[in-house]
Amino acid sequence: MKNHMIIKEKRLKTGDEKIAQLKRSLVEKSCELELLRQISESISCNLDLDDVLKQIIDIVVQVTRADACLLYLYDDRNKELILKATKNPHPKLIGRARLELGEGITGWVARERKLVAIAKNASDDPRFKVFHNLPEDRYHAFLSVPVISKNEVIGVINVQHKRPHHHSNSELALLTTIGHQVGGAIENARLYEEMKKKAMQIETLSQVSKTIASNRYLKEILQLIVAMTAEMMNSTICSIMLLDEERQELEIVATQSLSEDYRMKPNLKIGQSISGRAVKEKRPIAVLDVTREPGYMYADLARKEGLCSLLSVPMMIKDRAVGVINSYTSHEHAFYDEEIHILQAVANQAAVAIENTKLVRRSNEMQEALENRKIVERAKGVLMREKKIAEDEAFRIIQRQSMNTRKSMKEIAEAVILASEIK
Repeated sequence: MKNHMIIKEKRLKTGDEKIAQLKRSLVEKSCELELLRQISESISCNLDLDDVLKQIIDIVVQVTRADACLLYLYDDRNKELILKATKNPHPKLIGRARLELGEGITGWVARERKLVAIAKNASDDPRFKVFHNLPEDRYHAFLSVPVISKNEVIGVINVQHKRPHHHSNSELALLTTIGHQVGGAIENARLYEEMKKKAMQIETLSQVSKTIASNRYLKEILQLIVAMTAEMMNSTICSIMLLDEERQELEIVATQSLSEDYRMKPNLKIGQSISGRAVKEKRPIAVLDVTREPGYMYADLARKEGLCSLLSVPMMIKDRAVGVINSYTSHEHAFYDEEIHILQAVANQAAVAIENTKLVRRSNEMQEALENRKIVERAKGVLMREKKIAEDEAFRIIQRQSMNTRKSMKEIAEAVILASEIK
């Protein structure tokens, strides 16, 4: 009887423990559902990509109590993962930290579409990649989950702890669910950002066309073009350099940069540095980091101004380069074909403005020369009549007087005509 009571008590105790465990599990699931609901509400209607990524990072850190969190997005055009958002570590690396598929734990997760959870000594994992000797490389625990949208990996979320940390099954499941849930919001924000970018490109081309067709002076036109182009390309510095055909040099004639050092940068010979090569070779040239590019002439100035990537596009009139447009970024940026094409379109429109200005100037010069010639011819006629001399002698008199007095032949001719009219 006593044994029966003991067994019964054990069964009741076990039952109570199971009920308590179920209650705890229910509470956890309720919390998870509430968290997922909050995530859905906070990011599903937000179309600003930076805001969406920041909210995702904040939520993940809140859930995991992590010391560091990094979110990489996959760039399908360049086939690489790019750091787009961080919590705590090195915000300056946003846009600069890049990994190929399969590179490091992050690249492995993206390629294999599987999460990785390491409780301690993460840097000992053979897949681990030491990146710029960051303090995070010495973090113990490492959790990396793929971000999924429409059954495709579009990014990776990394969670790191300074001390060893056991990732529970519920934590792994929750992070995996978050990785799937936020994928759609990120894709929507990226599509919206792309649409805004295309709309800005079209608007910029339209505004450039209107500016060129206006009655503004060339310097003002070029200044407006660099301002609009800098906004469209998200440039740290945008500049236009024109070709002096006689000296075979490129000179900065317009830039939105406030840096006096950059504005006063020495002229470049054709073929020198990146811009000189773009003009000589008559093709766009993109450089990922000018401070490490052999042949780039102003690496020290670039470091001082915080310049990194450069796209240099020649300004073409038919098969002739008349200058170059430069677009610099403050971080590493692999320029897409679309960006190169749109900047080439702007460059060619700017070239049209320059050519039109030259044609107008030449036309005005020709018109002025014709008017001057008419005045000189009239003065010759006056001298021929009054002095009874031949045409050649009349011309030499005007020419000699011009040289002696250091006045133009037009001024001498006008004086001859005026003197004749006074008589």
